[in-house]
Amino acid sequence: MTAHRPTAPISRDQQLRRVAQDLEATFLSEMLKSAGFGESRTAFGGGAGEDQFGSFLRDAQVKNMVATGGIGLAEHLFEALKERADGN
Repeated sequence: MTAHRPTAPISRDQQLRRVAQDLEATFLSEMLKSAGFGESRTAFGGGAGEDQFGSFLRDAQVKNMVATGGIGLAEHLFEALKERADGN
């Protein structure tokens, strides 16, 4: 039996930052999808499997992009969300 460690509550700023990063990730994923990233190639493509799982690859790469700063959209979204939450 393992002991449960109490988890520290997530601050409001951490929650807002997570939401902002999720929004940036969704935006980037849609942009890459529109650009054709993750679509199967006609020659030497991966077939049906590549078509079905290409979105997973795109989403994983987008999460890495956002975690390393992305395009800066998350920071702007975070500041806007924080300002709104503070009532300014």
